[in-house]
Amino acid sequence: MFWIFTYGLLYIPIFVCAFTDNECYVTSKEFFYHEGDVTIGAFFPLHIFYTGNKIPDKFLPYNFKDYHIQYKFKNYQFVLALVFAIEEINRNPHLLPNTTIGYDIYNIPFTEKNILYHAFIWHTGKINSIPNCDYGHKRKSPAILTGPSWSTSAHIGTFLQLYKIPQLTFGPFDSILNERGQFNSLYQMAPKDTSLSLAIVLLMLHFRWYWVGLILPDDHRGIQILSDLRENMESHRICIAFLKMISGTWNAFSNALWKNMETIEESSANVILIYGDIISVQGLMRHIAQLLVTWKVWVLTSSWDVDTHSDYFMVESFHGSLIFSHHHEDMVEFMKFVQTVNPYKYPEDNYLPKFWHLFFKCSFSKFDCQLLENCQPNASLDLLPRHLFDPAMSEEGYNIYNAVYAVAYSVHEMNLQQIQTQPYANGEEMVFSPWQLHPFLKNTIMKSHVRGQTLIHGGRNLDSMYDILNFWNFPSGLGLKVKIGTYSVSAPQGLQFSLCEQMIQWPTGFTKIPQSVCSEICRPGFRKAAQEGKAVCCFDCIPCADNEISNDTDVDQCVKCSESHYVNSEKNYCLQKSVSFLAYEEPLGMALTITSLCFSLLTAVVLVVFVKHRDTPIVKANNRTLSYILLLTLFISFLSSLLFVGQPNTTTCILQQTAFGILFTVSLSTVLAKAITVVIAFKAIVPARMVRWLMVSRAPNFIIPICTLIQLIICGIWILTSPPFIDQDTQAEHGHIIIVCNMGSTVAFHTVLGYLCSLALGSYTMAFLSRNLPDTFNEAKFLSFSMQVFFCVWITFLPVYHSTKGKVMVAMEVFSILASSIALLGLNFAPKCYIILLRPEKISCIDIRHTKYTRRNIHSNVVKN
Repeated sequence: MFWIFTYGLLYIPIFVCAFTDNECYVTSKEFFYHEGDVTIGAFFPLHIFYTGNKIPDKFLPYNFKDYHIQYKFKNYQFVLALVFAIEEINRNPHLLPNTTIGYDIYNIPFTEKNILYHAFIWHTGKINSIPNCDYGHKRKSPAILTGPSWSTSAHIGTFLQLYKIPQLTFGPFDSILNERGQFNSLYQMAPKDTSLSLAIVLLMLHFRWYWVGLILPDDHRGIQILSDLRENMESHRICIAFLKMISGTWNAFSNALWKNMETIEESSANVILIYGDIISVQGLMRHIAQLLVTWKVWVLTSSWDVDTHSDYFMVESFHGSLIFSHHHEDMVEFMKFVQTVNPYKYPEDNYLPKFWHLFFKCSFSKFDCQLLENCQPNASLDLLPRHLFDPAMSEEGYNIYNAVYAVAYSVHEMNLQQIQTQPYANGEEMVFSPWQLHPFLKNTIMKSHVRGQTLIHGGRNLDSMYDILNFWNFPSGLGLKVKIGTYSVSAPQGLQFSLCEQMIQWPTGFTKIPQSVCSEICRPGFRKAAQEGKAVCCFDCIPCADNEISNDTDVDQCVKCSESHYVNSEKNYCLQKSVSFLAYEEPLGMALTITSLCFSLLTAVVLVVFVKHRDTPIVKANNRTLSYILLLTLFISFLSSLLFVGQPNTTTCILQQTAFGILFTVSLSTVLAKAITVVIAFKAIVPARMVRWLMVSRAPNFIIPICTLIQLIICGIWILTSPPFIDQDTQAEHGHIIIVCNMGSTVAFHTVLGYLCSLALGSYTMAFLSRNLPDTFNEAKFLSFSMQVFFCVWITFLPVYHSTKGKVMVAMEVFSILASSIALLGLNFAPKCYIILLRPEKISCIDIRHTKYTRRNIHSNVVKN
């Protein structure tokens, strides 16, 4: 705080001197003149009068006694640009030879009445003038320069239009001044802001500023730029946080301005665009400077003169602002010219003495208000602080420079034409009226003889390039405008907008690139969800759904990964899925393989035991041939489960389901035949001759081929119509593509399974009927129990199979095949193997006949043999 206070004290003398009561300082003429063969008139805002306490004047109505003068030192560059261009032309022997150009400069007063009054004085050359009367004033100018305010140019233009006097404006382009019906004699030197709104929007996009406040003048220019901005901002998803239309009548102390500033300060938007000229919203600029609003980034247009609002504190409100300015050449010669300007070189200029008195401690003579010789040596305007005077040519100064050249070329062309058509002799001065200059002036500007290359096509000035400037004013008084980027309409696509972020000085409230958003940026892996009733820039961030990603920020929709890819944990990238299947190397595949091989080996051992003891009653019981068939079928069934393990192909896919259906059909039909054999032997209610024929002819053995043939037909139809095929399951396991066999026709698969269940149901029924028959080696109980297990396995299989996917589904089918096969093997052959191998003494007890069942035992002996 100490250093800020000390720095501020250094500026207090300058501030106080600005309101000095020195009589010579506060006395100023409203115009000054420099002789020339051709005189260019100019109306510049160089000083204004203001009142403090508004003490009425006793003699002059609507006037005040306490008038004070305030010099606009920044605008003095307009005068220097005019003089610089004129002197450059006068030194050029090829342009207007033997003709000198002079200037006639008038100050623009504050009121509209005085503006027209000064225009009358310029036109007539007399203080008390009468309109429409020509007094033969020799300083009549062929053209007039006006600006920078459009209102000033419009008021003067209305008067000049009466006399068809060419008027060139150097202020910002204005659509009203371009109306040919109202201002036929007016030419605007500034390019039209056809692409300013797009350039501003590209700046917003570059820094991802999607929440922006707008402060615009409440006039036709504000309405036009608002329309352009809305169109470009909406197309690029940039939202308007607030919109304030500022009246030009509001000053820094207006209550309406205070209320609007509260809204601006409380807004969450850190970036605020201010558009307009210094006249329309000058009160707002002063108010912002007084409040020291350092936590906002101001985006300004070229017509703003932010330096004039610098306060006397080290921190400055507009430091770090970004300014759009029409591109123009760097005028090094102009800066050298500024260094040579002094009151002694231009004695007719009544403003330069004010500079030297105020800033270089020169004193006035008490008799004629001329400067004495006791000034600082080598005093120059380029030594002044930049917030007071900038020696670099401004955009308005460049337009003045071009306007002077346009007039000079036009007069030169008109002189050449008059010499060719009406030669004059004896050195007579060429006489012309201002209105005669119009066709030459139009032609000159369209041929772009002016140095700034301003082009007019169809009455519209076209802008081609903008410079993006960064205002450095920390500490206050530095006042530098540093070029940090450009925007060129004519540049190739992709190169129109360029910016150097490293050179940017941001406002003192920011340590990095400021953010201006309604909602925080949605990171990759999230998408935006609009908040109801709010702007599109206000949203919530929602994580992407399963198998969807977003690899950029602020996306509206997530993108779904293809089936061959899967989403990473951050949901911002799709990864390639690895191909997988139920392999032998996996623990699950290895366990199923070992189980299948072990039980197939066990089945082979049982078969060997039965063959070795084939002549024993226990093996002969219930038809040993059927037992051999069942054991062989179970042996193949265990091995067929290996078809489900390993990488599938078309052959294995077809064999899986057909082998499963056919082998289990043989197994179940064998069980059915065994059960029917027992029933026929003990329960058949038919004549003894028929029973004996059934037993002798081995009719139950035909059950196996008949049942198998039916299943073969079903499988044949399945293979011919919709066979199983290789398929990919992308959803079963995260990050994997499971290669599985698609069954093809689910109807055929369930038909096969249903047929097997019907065989099992028939076998169970036959076995259940013969479960209590008095046979020592009756296996009907074990057959019925094995069918119960078969039913439990496959009834459970259906819901579990359809609720699983991928390798688990395959393993589930293999497990069901193994479980049902093990049930058939264990429940049918384990008791007999136990007797054969561990209790062989029971085999010798073969007297199983009882007197009560003599007839049936005869049939039993037939079955066993």
